[in-house]
Amino acid sequence: MSKRDYYEVLGISKDASEREIKKAYKRMAMKYHPDRTKGDKALEDKFKEVSEAYEVLCDPQKRAAYDQFGHDGVDPNRAGAGGFGGGADFGDIFGDVFGDIFGGGRRGGGRGPQRGADLRYNMELTLEEAVRGINKEIYIPTMVHCEQCNGSGAKSGSDVKTCPTCHGHGQVQMRQGFFAVQQVCPTCHGSGKIIKDPCSKCHGEGRYERNKKLSVKIPAGVDTGDRIRLSGEGEAGEHGAQAGDLYVQVNVKEHPIFTRDENNLYCEVPISFTQAALGGELEVPTIDGRVKLKIPAETQTGRMLRIRGKGVQSVRSNRIGDLICKVVIETPVKLNDEQRDLLHQFEASLDGTATKSGKKQQHKPRSEGFLDGVKKFFDDLTK
Repeated sequence: MSKRDYYEVLGISKDASEREIKKAYKRMAMKYHPDRTKGDKALEDKFKEVSEAYEVLCDPQKRAAYDQFGHDGVDPNRAGAGGFGGGADFGDIFGDVFGDIFGGGRRGGGRGPQRGADLRYNMELTLEEAVRGINKEIYIPTMVHCEQCNGSGAKSGSDVKTCPTCHGHGQVQMRQGFFAVQQVCPTCHGSGKIIKDPCSKCHGEGRYERNKKLSVKIPAGVDTGDRIRLSGEGEAGEHGAQAGDLYVQVNVKEHPIFTRDENNLYCEVPISFTQAALGGELEVPTIDGRVKLKIPAETQTGRMLRIRGKGVQSVRSNRIGDLICKVVIETPVKLNDEQRDLLHQFEASLDGTATKSGKKQQHKPRSEGFLDGVKKFFDDLTK
């Protein structure tokens, strides 16, 4: 089954900025995250597809390779971690074709011990953890450097000899007509060395599989889509070669009160009809505790009130966002007869109030403006 276009997956244009890519991923990751889809296989696959698209498009090099070559440009089975974006030439292409035919790899030079693979860890954080920062302990199943043989793969005291077939190059050359084709050495399997007495712990690999415990420092202000790189904490390389990196992918869980947009936090604040009309002060929650929010008199529902400096500190600067409270006026429910009667009297008083000049007072500007607009609409229809 062919893969969908990554830009289409995230619902963005091909000239989308890094910020637009991140916002699109955050929105879709929240929608399709397994914590919310509760075992729905189709939606879990959708989440994986969204994550895969983001991982390519958020990396400038991978994005350039994808834009030029499509999915082939970022397929690790075709051209390593960078796809064709690393600058493929005819030597690479011939290496792929003839290497597959004769059982070899595509590298022109000696293979040698390979760098360890990069790893990815998906970390779930609460909004509070993301805003304040936290140290998290995680366990990673990975290949680690064998301390018993110091990564050589050979038993202590035994020799590691140069492969007599490839003379340490890791590859041998074959002639096929006009072409000289290189393939992985069948004797040493590309390592360039022969181990006669392998280490009992790693069985000659120079590394072994283990659950590695790590302490990860999450900086304050991270958000869904952010990625933290831990250099050298990926898989150990072959026979003492450099280890890969670990990438911690952050996903912030949905919060029952706050929603986040960049460095600002948003919440809805329910107030009574009386508070909205007369104004007042009430306590509202923030990430750090409670603060007083002043409600101006004659506040309408949907009004946004800003509390400065109570949002999220940017992970890349010292700037702190704001808490923005959306006012929602609650309609009273389960009224008794006396309360209903008082409201009827109040409504009648609004309709009959006049100023000293005799002009009717506008207590309900939006309602009266709406009615005037409706009247004009029907008058225009009858003309």
